[in-house]
Amino acid sequence: MKRAYLDIEGMHCASCSANVQKSLLKVKGVKEANVNLPLKKASVLYDESAANVKDLAEAVRKAGYKAAVSGKRTKTKAARSEEKEISLIRNKLFFSLFFTVPIFFISMFLMGVHIPFEGFILWALATPVQFVSGLDFYKSAFSALKAKTANMDSLIVIGTSAAYFYSVYVVLTGGMDFYFEVSAVIISMVVLGRFFEAKAKGRTTEAIRKLITMKPDSANLFIKGKEIRVNADDVMAGDVVVVKPGEKIPVDGIIVWGSSSVDESMITGESMPAEKKKDDPVTGGTINMLGHFRFRATKVGENTTLAKIIRLVEEAQVSKAPIQRFADIVSAYFVPAVMVIALLTFLWWWLLADELGLAFITVVSVLVIACPCALGLATPTAIMVGTGKGAKSGILIKNGEALETMHKARHVILDKTGTITVGRPEVTDVFPAEKSEEILRIAGSLEKGSEHPLADAVLRNAKGIKLRAVKGFKAIPGHGISGNISGKNYFMGNLRLMDKIGAKAADLRERAKMLEDEGKTVMIVAEGKKAVGIVAAADMIKGSSIQGIERLKRMGINVYMMTGDNKRTARAIAEKTGIKRYFAEVMPENKADYVKKLQKKGKVIMVGDGINDAPALAQADVGIAIGSGTDVALESGDVVLMRDDLRDVARAVKLSRATMSKIKQNLFWAFFYNALGIPVAAGVFYSIGWLLNPMIAAAAMAMSSVSVVGNSLLLRMKRI
Repeated sequence: MKRAYLDIEGMHCASCSANVQKSLLKVKGVKEANVNLPLKKASVLYDESAANVKDLAEAVRKAGYKAAVSGKRTKTKAARSEEKEISLIRNKLFFSLFFTVPIFFISMFLMGVHIPFEGFILWALATPVQFVSGLDFYKSAFSALKAKTANMDSLIVIGTSAAYFYSVYVVLTGGMDFYFEVSAVIISMVVLGRFFEAKAKGRTTEAIRKLITMKPDSANLFIKGKEIRVNADDVMAGDVVVVKPGEKIPVDGIIVWGSSSVDESMITGESMPAEKKKDDPVTGGTINMLGHFRFRATKVGENTTLAKIIRLVEEAQVSKAPIQRFADIVSAYFVPAVMVIALLTFLWWWLLADELGLAFITVVSVLVIACPCALGLATPTAIMVGTGKGAKSGILIKNGEALETMHKARHVILDKTGTITVGRPEVTDVFPAEKSEEILRIAGSLEKGSEHPLADAVLRNAKGIKLRAVKGFKAIPGHGISGNISGKNYFMGNLRLMDKIGAKAADLRERAKMLEDEGKTVMIVAEGKKAVGIVAAADMIKGSSIQGIERLKRMGINVYMMTGDNKRTARAIAEKTGIKRYFAEVMPENKADYVKKLQKKGKVIMVGDGINDAPALAQADVGIAIGSGTDVALESGDVVLMRDDLRDVARAVKLSRATMSKIKQNLFWAFFYNALGIPVAAGVFYSIGWLLNPMIAAAAMAMSSVSVVGNSLLLRMKRI
């Protein structure tokens, strides 16, 4: 299976995007198709053996639209694309207004004043508006007609053409009851609405544009002691790159010389600069603050973290939330239904009420005000703003379904190691304290030959202490280690090892049990058969974990912890973090089963480090991978947190709730607008003086779309 991304031209409403999607799904081999109206993009999953990109583009063309394979987005290309669209609409608007303003002035302000050849003057002024400014509407409507369907442009064309050609008939027959101002003003108002809409939609994609502009255009390579300026796209893996103060880092890599502070806020959302030194990783697109360093490129081009983030955000913005399916179903039947309503309205006022003029006004008003623009923009604009805001905060939401599901979740399972805790043991206690240096000297000397994670913790703690040579080092599986130092045999391990060698540890057992009850791993050091001290280590709880867990609980979410550790350690961590429910001694392959059991009680979010939690992340309704932007984390789960911070889990849920609230508001107003507007336009309330002028209907229709986009943009101001 392969996924293709297409740029679609000619879409203006929910019916348009629904038609494109329907056409794509009819292509043999296509398994999935999502069309995003604001972005004018389609994401298509298809079987390469049954279809190709040409087949997809041809299906779109037959539906009445143009399609091209989405190319690589650069900051120049992204800016030019948006500027071009806005510029074209602006020019069309000025052209339309140049003719419409005098038409409106003559028709509305000089009404009753005798103007020679008034009908022919208005006809001459209205024609360029109808067939130049309105040409795209005719093309789109005709293409839809060939595909045996209808769209928003069909409604505009029918409504304005009726006004225009009826007025032409009146002029040619010597009458004075013209409606040229109706057709001209409607087209101008629709173009004006699209201009405002294009400007507003540009702000919904601001996050993508900022991510794209993060990549620098050039880089300094360090070759044979000299710096050579090259295009950033020409940097190859293995090249050594020089970065000076204030410069952007062009690609991902590892520092080989120097140190600095790096602003990673656009990647992680973290405002404080990260300190970097030799052997530390750096990420392309981040900004070097003060120092001067060189790094060896490890990932370039489309493999950089920044490129992957841009791809994830774009995919999320093209994807659909389940709630949008309802809008898609409605829009598929909406335009044909409006045409039927318009026909019935016309017949009612003409044949039954004998009001031809009123019949004409009402039918045009119905056709114009019913255009389902707002309906098509309600969901995707909110998703675009929501996912963009998340990306700026270091929260990558991969698809609309995850964004919607998160707000329904009532249970969160947190993996312990690497999620709640740091994921790396640290020495916490040395007993007796007055002999700590000597005990660490023995422990560090023995651990030099060990590859156990606890050995790293001991050696880090013994840094600065002169260690001794060890002879006859031996690892005792499940118990500990032993070795000879300066002619004396030393042992280091658990109480089972002490029992095995017959070491006296009565005075240390109580201390060891107390430390184990705190969730710490205890290593007893023995000289021969005499226990001389204790070294305890633990995987420390992250500073942000307790706050993150508390926030989730305040949001009404049940928090669970899952770990492979023993119940005693699990209980100790749970008590320290305020978690009341936990699963202990769970093997990695069994984690998904626990998620499945909890799903019987409601939607479940699983949070893990994306390494050994993949099955559980996949099983959960929403999998959140927390892994500082590692490759594994980026590929795992539905949501990726760029920081190792559990507070971002709560922020992700809060963002989901805020986005869904905006979607529901948008859909409500889109439906409410049509539910109220169509009856008024049809003259249902004519008896009490309510009648909608077609020009006002056009303005209301245009502004409804702008209001939906504007409401979505308010998400950018929401604190999460």
